[in-house]
Amino acid sequence: MAQIPGEVDNMEGLPATNNNNPAARWESPDRGWEREQPAASTAAASLFECSRIKALADEREAVQKKTFTKWVNSHLARVGCHIADLYADLRDGFVLTRLLEVLSGEQLPRPTRGRMRIHSLENVDKALQFLKEQRVHLENVGSHDIVDGNHRLTLGLVWTIILRFQIQVIKIETEDNRETRSAKDALLLWCQMKTAGYPEVNIQNFTTSWRDGLAFNALIHRHRPDLVDFSKLTKSNANYNLQRAFRTAEQHLGLTRLLDPEDVNMEAPDEKSIITYVVSFYHYFSKMKALAVEGKRIGKVLDQVLEVGKIIERYEELAAELLAWIHRTVGLISNQKFANSLSGVQQQLQAFTAYCTLEKPVKFQEKGNLEVLLFSIQSKLRACNRRLFVPREGCGIWDIDKAWGQLEKAEHEREAALRAELIRQEKLELLAQRFDHKVAMRESWLNENQRLVSQDNFGYELPAVEAAMKKHEAIEADIAAYEERVQGVAELAQALAAEGYYDARRVAAQRDSVLRQWALLTGLVGARRTRLEQNLALQKIFQEMVYMVDWMEEMQVGRTWSPGL
Repeated sequence: MAQIPGEVDNMEGLPATNNNNPAARWESPDRGWEREQPAASTAAASLFECSRIKALADEREAVQKKTFTKWVNSHLARVGCHIADLYADLRDGFVLTRLLEVLSGEQLPRPTRGRMRIHSLENVDKALQFLKEQRVHLENVGSHDIVDGNHRLTLGLVWTIILRFQIQVIKIETEDNRETRSAKDALLLWCQMKTAGYPEVNIQNFTTSWRDGLAFNALIHRHRPDLVDFSKLTKSNANYNLQRAFRTAEQHLGLTRLLDPEDVNMEAPDEKSIITYVVSFYHYFSKMKALAVEGKRIGKVLDQVLEVGKIIERYEELAAELLAWIHRTVGLISNQKFANSLSGVQQQLQAFTAYCTLEKPVKFQEKGNLEVLLFSIQSKLRACNRRLFVPREGCGIWDIDKAWGQLEKAEHEREAALRAELIRQEKLELLAQRFDHKVAMRESWLNENQRLVSQDNFGYELPAVEAAMKKHEAIEADIAAYEERVQGVAELAQALAAEGYYDARRVAAQRDSVLRQWALLTGLVGARRTRLEQNLALQKIFQEMVYMVDWMEEMQVGRTWSPGL
């Protein structure tokens, strides 16, 4: 796997057994029989241990893949790229090139266009060559390994990139300035320094020390105590601690959620995945600290170079721009008019999430910079023994905080309304599916019964016609009982229309079609009854005529034999 000097993974191996001992083979049969059972037991235990190690390795690989995929996407989002499968989407070299450009800030050679294997090999080779130029040691990793989607080496390459561009830059000096640590040790030392003094937090590694979630919450609380109430957290509630820390980091710090609680609260957490996530905390808080320091430095420079009036004008300009953005954004997200379809509402929810994670953090940083700028102005005025600056009405920090509070309230209402509308649209989709299913069943039934009542196979004798009448009456009873189901279709269509279903015209057309077929069926049934009644009356007349003919024949026979009596 790819390595960076100074960062070598800890590998565990299985103890090898020596089966080539001649003395063991020449022992007495009795002694061999005594050892046969323990040998079988040892083999079974060894097989179980091998299976367990493989299962743990597969589990770590799955966690690494998920974590590395999210980490890659968090950086590719800057250039509008996204990957779904880490192994497959890095194979053509395009995404790998964009990722290195984002991380390094340098322009890599233009990728070769084409989808043939040779093009992918060439693009990946360019990326690997760039890493070598950055003095990154790549061990046993070739372009063909990445193009072929080799899981282990692909994960190793991504880990190498993380080490080079995220971890290797970390350097922390100890208090006595006699020792300088780098890479993983420096990150571990930083975590220990930031969590010192927190009860039940003892970070000794990047695996089990993070399982209970207290370490993550301690890091956040150290820098943002307003976001976490550490006193209410307990070591026994690990999943809750992890979930709260990850959600807080994502929602309030804008950090991509690389891990889930089940990835950490396990027997053997993956070290690389936890390091990848923890280093994002380090860079965020280091940047926040650097911004504060930079703001103070800029304030001093401005105090030395610019006039107080120019600094005040700059403050008021930035404050006005930020307030205008806040008011404009509040107006936009307060609009409760949503797309009238499930897919449309889902897109609006995605857009809102992107705003919360991409656009808003930038403005939050501008808000912090304004506070630093105002502090610089007041410091300069104090140094000059002048009256403190009072921002014009509506542009003070308190006004910005109030507007920011309104923004967060509007965001909360927007999210709640979006999710409520999403649930409503999902229910409408289910109702529409139910309507379509019922329409299909009703149309099939109506067509079958229309075909049935269109047949006039009454027979040519009175008993047959009478039997046909009874069967027709049964059909009429069945059709009359089915009317409620037809009305059910109309009621579903009315419910969809009342809720403003986006495809209400199609629903109404299908409803009208069912009702027309129902009217046609009832008309056919009525016409068939009329024909049956006419046929029945005619058959009765024929029957009476037959009776009359028989009676006349009997009378004629009687007259013929009367003279002989």
